[in-house]
Amino acid sequence: MSQTSREIVGRALRFESPERLPRQIWRLPWATKHVPEAMAEIDRRWPSDISGPSKVYQDSARYKGDPYLVGEHVDDWGCVFENIHEGVHGEVKNSILPDIKEWKKVVKPPFETLPKDISAARDIVNRCCETSNSFMMAGCCPRPWERYQFIRGTEDAMMDMMDPDADVKGLLRMIHEFFLKELEFWCSTKVDSVMFMDDWGSQRQLLLPPAVWRELYKPLYKEYCDLARASGKFIFMHSDGYIAEIFDDLIEIGVSALNSQLFCMDIADLGRRGKGKIAFWGEIDRQHVLPSKNPDDGRQAVRIVAEHLFDRSGGVLVQFEASPGCNPETMIAVLEEWDAVQREAGMKP
Repeated sequence: MSQTSREIVGRALRFESPERLPRQIWRLPWATKHVPEAMAEIDRRWPSDISGPSKVYQDSARYKGDPYLVGEHVDDWGCVFENIHEGVHGEVKNSILPDIKEWKKVVKPPFETLPKDISAARDIVNRCCETSNSFMMAGCCPRPWERYQFIRGTEDAMMDMMDPDADVKGLLRMIHEFFLKELEFWCSTKVDSVMFMDDWGSQRQLLLPPAVWRELYKPLYKEYCDLARASGKFIFMHSDGYIAEIFDDLIEIGVSALNSQLFCMDIADLGRRGKGKIAFWGEIDRQHVLPSKNPDDGRQAVRIVAEHLFDRSGGVLVQFEASPGCNPETMIAVLEEWDAVQREAGMKP
């Protein structure tokens, strides 16, 4: 009998020889609008193995606009984003907290969005999990560093981290405690995994010194992982940019699967350090490879990842993001090449 999507993902994360590699293709609204035929073909030929439950959160009165349309968008925390390109997310231009000493007065975590009836919300989530064969991921995504940036603005946030006083630490703790509250709910349900994220890398190095990251953020992530592990959940993390300096730390705290920009780093080195210890949740380079007009570039990229990270026992998820500039033919070539890799390994694509 064929394995379900839930079984395939779980086996890949536990290195227990899934019958094929798990799949999850991300897409920005840009892709749905500009390359709909390619996205429809991908959905038909390579459907995702990862899904999520129905919405159980409440709407926020602070939320205004659409983050993917040109113009202004206000999120649940009251942070204001400006977007100049339709189909992608905008960014914060003006901080809602120019004076860090005012954080207790200004910053209000959106507790009002969390389920009002915890038991009823848990029942909804559990029914979704019980009636689906997909691997189910929680409907929240803690991101303490990025949330701090959204509140303070990137420049002030980076300065704060280099010399954190009581106000900086107090604001960071407030953010973290809200995310813990979210995770506590999801860990009480039957979802298979939780996820958190923060984009930590520039093109060549971390945005902050590794020592600062280890002092301020590693303990927060460890709390997320400890909570999830205690509830029997897998832990997925996403972080863009060059993050090789903290790669071993993420393994140490118990991250199950990491989504990162592999091609910003030394893939062979990541394989030596992490193969068999952590699952590589994609990705194929979206800066240069996926936009390439030559589909062979996509095939070659797959072979590079497979050479250093692939193992028949598991540890690799087929994943990339369909984002502005991606060439439809190259995206299809990437997925077909992963099928070829699996056939050569005696797996069923």
